[in-house]
This record gives sequence, structure tokens and C-alpha cells, in this order.
Amino acid sequence: MHPPPPAADAMDFSQNSLFGYMEDLQELTIIERPVRRSLKTPEEIERLTVDEDLSDIERAVYLLSAGQDIQGTSVIANLPFLVRQNPAETLRRVLPKVREVLHVAGVEMQLTAAVSFRTILQEESVSIHTYAHSFLQVILLHLEHRDAGVSNAWLETLLSVIEVLPKETLKHEILNPLVSKAQLSQTVQSRLVSCKILGKMTNKFDAHTIKREILPLVKSLCQDVEYEVRSCMCRQLENIAQGIGTELTKSVVLPELIELSRDEGSSVRLAAFETLVNLLDVFDTDDRSQTILPLVKSFCEKSFKADESILISLSFHLGKLCHGLYGIFTPDQHLRFLEFYKKLCTLGLQQENGHNEDQIPPQILEQEKKYISVRKNCAYNFPAMIVFVDPKNFHMELYSTFFCLCHDPEVPVRYTIAICFYEVSKLLNSGVYLIHKELITLLQDESLEVLDALIDHLPEILELMSTGGESSVQENKLSSLPDLIPALTAAEQRAAASLKWRTHEKLLQKYACLPHIISSDQIYYRFLQRMFTIVMTNNVLPVQKAASRTLCIFLRYNRKQEQRHEVIQKLIEQLGQGKSYWNRLRFLDTCEFIIEIFSKSFFCKYFFLPAIELTHDPVANVRMKLCYLLPKVKSTLKIPADKHLLQQLEMCVRKLLCQEKDKDVLAIVKRTVLELDRMEMSMDAEQLEKEKQQSDGRPMSEKSFEKKRRDTKTPTTLPKSIPISVPGPSGTSTPSTSKEIKKSKLIRSQSFNNQAFHAKYGNLDKCASKSSTVGYTPSVSGLGKTSVVSLTDDSFRTRNACSAPTTFSPSASLPGTSRGTGNSVDPKSSGSKETPPRKATLKSRKSNP
Repeated sequence: MHPPPPAADAMDFSQNSLFGYMEDLQELTIIERPVRRSLKTPEEIERLTVDEDLSDIERAVYLLSAGQDIQGTSVIANLPFLVRQNPAETLRRVLPKVREVLHVAGVEMQLTAAVSFRTILQEESVSIHTYAHSFLQVILLHLEHRDAGVSNAWLETLLSVIEVLPKETLKHEILNPLVSKAQLSQTVQSRLVSCKILGKMTNKFDAHTIKREILPLVKSLCQDVEYEVRSCMCRQLENIAQGIGTELTKSVVLPELIELSRDEGSSVRLAAFETLVNLLDVFDTDDRSQTILPLVKSFCEKSFKADESILISLSFHLGKLCHGLYGIFTPDQHLRFLEFYKKLCTLGLQQENGHNEDQIPPQILEQEKKYISVRKNCAYNFPAMIVFVDPKNFHMELYSTFFCLCHDPEVPVRYTIAICFYEVSKLLNSGVYLIHKELITLLQDESLEVLDALIDHLPEILELMSTGGESSVQENKLSSLPDLIPALTAAEQRAAASLKWRTHEKLLQKYACLPHIISSDQIYYRFLQRMFTIVMTNNVLPVQKAASRTLCIFLRYNRKQEQRHEVIQKLIEQLGQGKSYWNRLRFLDTCEFIIEIFSKSFFCKYFFLPAIELTHDPVANVRMKLCYLLPKVKSTLKIPADKHLLQQLEMCVRKLLCQEKDKDVLAIVKRTVLELDRMEMSMDAEQLEKEKQQSDGRPMSEKSFEKKRRDTKTPTTLPKSIPISVPGPSGTSTPSTSKEIKKSKLIRSQSFNNQAFHAKYGNLDKCASKSSTVGYTPSVSGLGKTSVVSLTDDSFRTRNACSAPTTFSPSASLPGTSRGTGNSVDPKSSGSKETPPRKATLKSRKSNP
């Protein structure tokens, strides 16, 4: 058989094909030529160049006078900075130029100026009197700009100014001119601006001024010939009612609202309805029952015949309406209103499904979108409707509606009901068992958006599910939720398979609640191994960390020793000693979570040595991460019970100081040494008292021991006057006797103060060339005084012994299970000849707090 001939379109690197590629490149060059022509010419660059010697004020004045529009816009955007730096000169020289430029400025410069003026006001760079004198007239001048966006921007700035202006300024500069601006002879935009200004100003004046000068303008604008003005003024009546008080609201505002609710314009009727709902608390029971309830009833009856936008508003305000009118409905009105809500919940679902969207007229599609908005608003108001019918009537009155909302074909509706699920669960209380199936349904929803909304309160929901039903016995807490575990595992699998890692991360974080919901065995067999797999294999760091923390919580609540030991062994062997450096980094994350969640003794027992063993890791990033973790690692130690672990820690730090080649890691090591030196360690006072009694040759009586135990329930620091002698690397926790100390090989012990670590850590970078090892005297417990530490030459004699000053004592080397750097102990130094002991006189020093 012969190999198949090459395809006709296969890449050919012959001479002819190369010429063809050259022609293609030439074509690309031709395409790029217009782009190159768009670059600035030397003349244009010269026009955009400004003398660098000019001050900020002079440069701003020059650019506003002779610069281009883009330069002027930049100056105006920088105006708040100029006012902060030099307010007097900016107002005197720059602001007049800004006024001149704004007369002919384009949209972008106008928008920038409106924002800058508002920023200057908010930063309070100048007094309000100065601001009103310098900026207010400019703002008022551009309120009626022909561009609606520019006009709204200046209006927002003015409304912010109204908040802080004194009454007199408001009256003379704004209210008096407003009388003419609100007349019918003015433009529609001018009257719209007047409506919004009136709504903002009402609560700034006394009742007499409001009644005499403001309310006549309000009535005039409510009866304006343009429906836009009537609608705008109607929406401001809520603010006006809050400013004028209850009596004037009933006598002036309510009649206007009643009239506007019957307006021929649908947008005006809608504004009147929403304003009435928002003002329900202002009116008394008689007004609600005799005036407002008939209006609401008429509004609801006519809503299906009117524009769908009215239905959207009605469905959104339904909960507030039910709350405001609660107690004044007759039984018949209550039932009719509930039926109206149910009808809205299924609006649009009765139509034929399965049609092709391409064949549907655009107006029908638009109508369906509005129906979806109505059902979404109904889902939003569902908790309020439970209160309306009373939770004990939920099963008979609203369960079928809740079922429909949870199974709605549109994601926005299911998303909204998922957000409300926790509130529904709280309201049902002991009847929460009624919605178990709906919880499983939403957990299995095909849309991750729905799942994301549900899991925000998943722990609280599951807690209610497990304890709020009829069967709240601990052993039977899952009897009514048989499908919960499969639904939870399926939800996690779907989140893991998607690209929405934030949802996956959040879900894993929320799964930390499971030990309070399901049994330890169920967690072990259905969730724990999955968490471990995510830590090992997932590519997203936040997801890995979330799984690691949840795994630690699962381990914390697991009471079976065999299972706990298996998980601990996996963490150490597959993460801490894993082949991938990424896994070893995650092991350090896990150690941090263990320190946070577990007791100090648990960490010291299982994870202390595997963690500090990573000082030998061949990857610099692992060693660097460990250095950041070392202060937390040291915080788990108690003296004197953990003296041997402290020695191991100090030995590892010393080796890092002496042998680290990576400059970034070494810099972090030096900073970590300072932080470790400043740390105060927990002292086990009971153990110290025992050792003191034993060293004195006197047994400690039970009575005195019990007294000491009561007096030292919490870890404390030892008084500074008590010296501590830390034993050598023998690993024994009891103090060595003087006879045993004399038999050991002694080395010179030297104490260094904190100053040795400063001045760019110069001394840390030098290693002694002598063969003798320098001993380190640690401040082992954060005490004010250091003590002599007797150590053997065999423990710390390295090939390149570091003479750098530190506060860490040497100790025996770690077990030989490390990677990368080998054991630094020089076998040649372990001779049989003993070295005579030498003692160094140490100065007492106080450690930093």
C-alpha cells in the first residue's frame, strides 16, 4: 500500500507557494495603509503640545482658550482636582473660561461639566456660599439644553445642590424663577424640570410658604395640557406629601390623585396608582376603605383590558397593596383579590406552546415578554401573599400557585421564586414540609441561574427542612427528604461541568452546612471524596479552596476515627507529598483552614511536621507560600509541651536563611523571621508548674495542682522573671538535669536583637566560614528575657553555617522524607571528640509585642 496523496489544499512550502504567501502579505500591507494615514501629523502633534513649564492653572487656562475640544474636556474633568489644590485661583481664572466654553460646548463636554460640578459639591472643596455664588447660575443656565441627556445631567446636579442650599438662596435663586418656568407658555421640557424641582424643594420650606407658593404650582402642573407633565408631576406628589404633612395631603394631594387616576392617558393613570400605593401609610382607615379601595378595585378590573405595562406595575406593587389594605377587605373582596393574583401568576401560560418563534408576529412576542414580567413580579410578591392568606391556609389556597411558579417555563420566573424560597420557608414554619418537592425541583433546575439564586440561603433552608416539619427528631431528620442527597450531588456536578465557576464555588461553600443536616456516614460516602477530588483536579483556584475548606469542616464533624485517619493520611500523602507542586500548594491552603477550624493540638499532632517539611520543597512558590503560613503555624504551639516542635520550626527557618537561593523567597523569609520574633507564644502554665515541681524534687500535691489548674484555665504568657531552659533535640518534654546537660556537647550561644534584621538584612546574607556552628537563642515564648539554650554540635553543624542573627534556636533536623534540598547536617562534623562547653553571657532584651 502506498501512502495517500497529499490533499490539494494541504500546506505546501515549495517555492511557488512561498511567492503566493508573499502576495497575500502585500495585500495585507495595502489594507493597513489607511490605518497608518490616520496617525497624527507633525503639525497636529505640534498643535496638541503644551509647554511643560506651565503650572496647572496656567495650563488649564491655555487649553480652555486655545486648545481643542478634547483638551478642554480634559481640563473640565480635572476641575475637582484643581479646586482641591488651589480653590481661589481656580475660581478666579479657570471657572470664567469654563463658562465661556460651555456656551458652545458639545454634548460630551457638557456631561463632563455636570459631573465635575457635582463632584466639587460632594467633596465640599469650597463653602456652600462660595459654591452657590460661583456654580449655581451655570447649572441653572444649562437646565434646558436641547439634548435630553445633557438636561437630565444638569438637573441631577441641581437636585444635589438643592439638598444643601440655605432657604434664602433656594427662595431667591430657584423658587422665584420657577413660577415663570412652570407656566404653559414655557416649553414642555421646562415644565418637566419644574415638576422635579418642586418635588425636591417641598420639604425645605415651612407649611405657610408651601401652601402659598408651592401648592398652586403643583395644582397647575397636575392639570397641564400635556400628559407627560401631568404624569411627571403625579410622581412627585409622594415627595410633596411627605413634606406638607397629613392634613394637607388629605385635602390637597388626595383629590389630585383621584382625578389623575381617571385621566385619559394610561401613563398618568399608572403614575397615580403607584403614588397611591406608596402613600397608603399616610391615609387613615376611612380614606383607605372609602376612597382608595374602590379606586384599586376599578384599576384591577380594567387592567386586563388596558395596556400590559399597567399589568406589570400592578403585579409589582401587589404585595405592598395587600399589606396596606389588609384588614379592610370583606371576605368576598379578599377572595376576589386572591383570585386576581392567581390569574396573574398563570398569565400567558394558557396559550399554545411549541410554536416556532420565527412565525410569530413581533407584537405577540412583545406581549409574551410582558406576561413573563407579570409572572416574575407575582413570584416576587409570593411571600406577601402567604401573609395575606395566612400561612395555615397555604396548602388550600396557594400551594398549586407555588407549584406553577416553581415549574414555570421561563427562567426569570423560576429564578425569582428561588430567591424567595427562604422567605416562604420561614413563613410556613411547621408547614415547611409541604414544599420539600419544590426544593428538590429547583435544586435540579436546568438553569444554573436558578440554582445560584437558591443556594444563597441553602443552609438556612435545609435547617428549616430538617427541623421545621412534623418529624423533627434528630435520627429521622432526613426521612421526609429522601431525594435531597441525589439532588445536591447532581447540582454540584452540573455546576462543575459549567463555565460558571463562581456558582460552583458558592455551592461548595454552602455545602459546609451538611454536617448539621445529614449523617456523618452519608457525608463520608457521598460528599467527602468528591471534595477531595475537586481539590486534586479542579483548575480554578477559588473552587479548590472552597472545596478544601468544606472538606476540613466535614473532617471536623466526623467522629469515626478510622475515617478521620484515612482522610488525614490522604491529605498528607496525596497533597502534602504529591508529585504536583500545585497539590502541595493546596495542602498549605488546607493547613491554613485546619488551623482555623480545628484545635491547635490537632494541627500539631497531624499536620505540623508535614507542613514545615515543605521548606525543602524544590519549587520556590511552595517555599514562599509556606513562609507566609509560618506565623500561623507557630501560633499553634504551646510552651513547654511543644518545645520539640518549636525547635523543628526554628531549624527549618534557619536552613531557609542559610540555604535559600531564590531572592524572592529569601526576602519573604527575612520578613517572616521578624514577624515570628515579635510573636508571643501561648504558655501551658499547668505543665510549667509540674516541671518546676519535678525539677525541685518536690511532688506537686493534688490540691495545689487543682488550684493552679483553676487559676490558669486559659493560656497565658509566663512572667518575664522566670527563665526557661529549652532542651536540645532529644525530644523529651521534661527539662534536662544539670548532669545530663554537662554530658551533651555544648556550642556557643549568642543572642541578637531586632536591629540585626534591619539595614536591608545585611547580616542575614552572610554565612560564617568557620567550621563551628553558631547557636541561636530563641525567644521561645515571646518572653521579655531570653535564656541560654544548650544544644549539641551534632544537631546543627552545617556545611555553610549561617552566622546571621536571629531569635530561633536550632534543633534536630527533620525526618528524611523531604524533597529537593538534602539533609544539611555535615557527617564529617560528627566526630567522637567532645568539644568543651562554652557559655556566652547574654543580655536581657524585651521582645516586641
